[in-house]
Amino acid sequence: MTAPPVKTPDCFTTDSVRGLPLYCVERTGFDAWRRLQLPELGAWIDAQTFNAVSGSVLLLPGNGGVAGAVLGIGDPQDPFSYAHAPFALPPGDWALATELADDAKRALQLGWGLGSYKFTRYKAPLRAPARLVTDTIDAETLDVLAASVRVRDLVNTPTEDMGPDQLEQACCELAEAHGGHIEVVSGDDLLKHNYPAIHAVGRASHRAPRLIALHWGDAGAPKLAIVGKGVCFDTGGLDIKPADGMRNMKKDMGGAAHAIALAGLVMARNLPVRLTLLVPAVENAIGPQSYRPGDVLNTRLGVSVEIDNTDAEGRVVLCDALARAVEDKPALLVDFATLTGAARIALGPDLPALYANDESVATDWLEAANAERDPLWRMPLWRPYLRYLVSSIADLANGGPSRMAGSITAALYLERFVPSTQPWAHIDVYAWNDSDRPGKPAGGEAQGLRAAWGVLKQRFG
Repeated sequence: MTAPPVKTPDCFTTDSVRGLPLYCVERTGFDAWRRLQLPELGAWIDAQTFNAVSGSVLLLPGNGGVAGAVLGIGDPQDPFSYAHAPFALPPGDWALATELADDAKRALQLGWGLGSYKFTRYKAPLRAPARLVTDTIDAETLDVLAASVRVRDLVNTPTEDMGPDQLEQACCELAEAHGGHIEVVSGDDLLKHNYPAIHAVGRASHRAPRLIALHWGDAGAPKLAIVGKGVCFDTGGLDIKPADGMRNMKKDMGGAAHAIALAGLVMARNLPVRLTLLVPAVENAIGPQSYRPGDVLNTRLGVSVEIDNTDAEGRVVLCDALARAVEDKPALLVDFATLTGAARIALGPDLPALYANDESVATDWLEAANAERDPLWRMPLWRPYLRYLVSSIADLANGGPSRMAGSITAALYLERFVPSTQPWAHIDVYAWNDSDRPGKPAGGEAQGLRAAWGVLKQRFG
């Protein structure tokens, strides 16, 4: 199976002869670099009090105007060290004038691509990004960039244009591009095929709930299952959210966006696995068919769940998808979900919470996060906190009266549907930038995606 080539983004060019020199300088190496400059240029740099602090840019003068620029960078292997460049520099072509190691060049290319991103579906950008002149663009870097952009685009798209139908279409397009095949169970067929929890959460919407499955790869290859929470909009259900809590709930399918993008990356890089992507896609709406607090739901695994809060719907749809995933006994099971506000309270918006039931999986993940400069923080599956999910009338509750350990209890709920012998990682991700920063525009964001890809390469590559 040969993946289609990835189109080179417009922020790169390989044929420019007009590129102005761009010097990438770390703060620790700035003084040595400064001493090598001509006196006139050195005087200009000193007059600007420039010291190459990370995220800074200094334009260099010439007879015709701008003759070059200095880019202050931090960690040279971190893509976001370079991500401020495309919009901090004037439009035009810029050619690297500094020797960088190969891994730093790849980080530069990825960071340049991420920093050039604008969501343009509904609004034209005010200006084009500066273009990076490069002889060659690393193919894997382009694929990782495309996956990151896919997450951002999917999350940024409003629910009117990104409901369960559109999530299904995104999976269909991936399958068609890479030779996979799609299976979809939707509407009341979810009950016939034993996905009652997915059906219960999504049945109140005029858009049918569904479980989307994409299958790809050789039958004899190691099995990999990727699951993503696809709640396309979350009102909170009958336990309705306040207005400020509902404002950005188009992003509640951010887990699905990550799962879809990671599956696309697996297929684009032709990783030797038998891939199954599972996306439970629903809208948690309010209507005559809404599921209610106090209801007891059946699940695919046969575990009965009492609904304590209809706003804890993500774990309810995921439990059926996880139960389906483990039936294939994959070598690794990964799920992404915008699951809890508690994870954001604990770790903030930039740091996803990682849970794993296998020490080798957790170790690999943290090592990959460090290598890829894509941080996560491991949280404990502290099983004594299962007391917060006790129901007097069902096997399990989806929440409880205590606000303690909200992210941990959500992960423990999911773990109830994963056998202890099944290697599993759960990433509780925000999938969102809450403010504009260089390379990280406000809106949808890929978080933990590059780390996940690093793990898959290490385990299956």
